[in-house]
Amino acid sequence: MRNIFIICRKELKSYFASPIAYLLMAIFAVIFGFFFYSATAIFVVRGMESQMMGRGFPMDVNEWVIRPLLMNASVVGLFLIPMITMRLYAEEKRSGTIELLLTSPVRDVEVIVGKWLAALLLYACVLGISAINIAVLFFYGQPDWKPILVGYLGLLLQGGCLLAIGTFISTLTKNQIIAGGATFAVCLLLWVLDWVTAYETAAWGKVISYLSVVTHFEPFAKGVLDTKDLIFYVSMIFFGLFLTARSMESLRWRA
Repeated sequence: MRNIFIICRKELKSYFASPIAYLLMAIFAVIFGFFFYSATAIFVVRGMESQMMGRGFPMDVNEWVIRPLLMNASVVGLFLIPMITMRLYAEEKRSGTIELLLTSPVRDVEVIVGKWLAALLLYACVLGISAINIAVLFFYGQPDWKPILVGYLGLLLQGGCLLAIGTFISTLTKNQIIAGGATFAVCLLLWVLDWVTAYETAAWGKVISYLSVVTHFEPFAKGVLDTKDLIFYVSMIFFGLFLTARSMESLRWRA
């Protein structure tokens, strides 16, 4: 465990020693801030309209504001995750330090988990920017905080899943642009797989839809914690890191 945390700290420092971390947080803050303003503005306008029409029923902040924001945050993460993972191994291969990494007295699994954990922590820092906007809602309303925590857990699990896949793809090339582009393509494919159910009702269509990361995030966005969704994300994280380990073994043999 000690080696994992050392590698994690090293990778995290490299993110914040460069403009990468600050650029990602700035991009996310601007985009999420716009989503937050739009969602709250729509909520206020709809509330005023319902009062003017004599429908003074209470509007749910979680349903009208927080749930759409969490769904939008997951979409933004789809674009940011390739930027986080593209340098993990591609930069090591480009700079020639991959040989030092392969011959160091550290097990492959420690390197892999350490790098993935650093990427996940950076992603958590990026998501933390949105918590500032969500906190504003507690000053002016009384949203239910439990669905919010469940939603953020879903964002972290979904991010961890896609980060594990991006980590594997980064081991396949020394070009960061190729690694980032391939990661985005795979993540986008996993995002749209649930579209199959719109035109296919056979068993294979349901299986493909089940592999979509969106299918398993929607319950989290609603504040529902389902065991099958937890198992899916944890399994995908393990699968992505397993492929990374096999790729590292291949690099070691070729070296």
